[in-house]
Amino acid sequence: MEFTRVVPVLRTFDTDKATEFYVDHLGMTVDWEHRFEPELPLYRQVSRGDLVLHLTEHHGDSTPGSVVYVYMTGVRELHAELAAKPSAGSRPGLEQTDGRTEFTLIDPFGNRLRFGEIDER
Repeated sequence: MEFTRVVPVLRTFDTDKATEFYVDHLGMTVDWEHRFEPELPLYRQVSRGDLVLHLTEHHGDSTPGSVVYVYMTGVRELHAELAAKPSAGSRPGLEQTDGRTEFTLIDPFGNRLRFGEIDER
């Protein structure tokens, strides 16, 4: 048995706000989108490198206010990149915690993305 990928599903409520945060601010790409009908909720995949997220406007798909922990390398570089952009609602600081350097972003829907890198010892 092998698990090949985990893709968190995050609840969103407004396509424009989700695009502003995930695409414009975080630099992710919209890989695909799906609606059953033009007026129905949007479900889409966004990615940046190996970070893949599903964003859903469908009631019941996910709980607003979820947390996704993203293990990565280059957390300081990502933090500096985002800090150089106009604010998307927050300016998180870097934190040293339990052998990790991390920061947390909160999207417009209350979901938290925690980016962390294990510190070299």
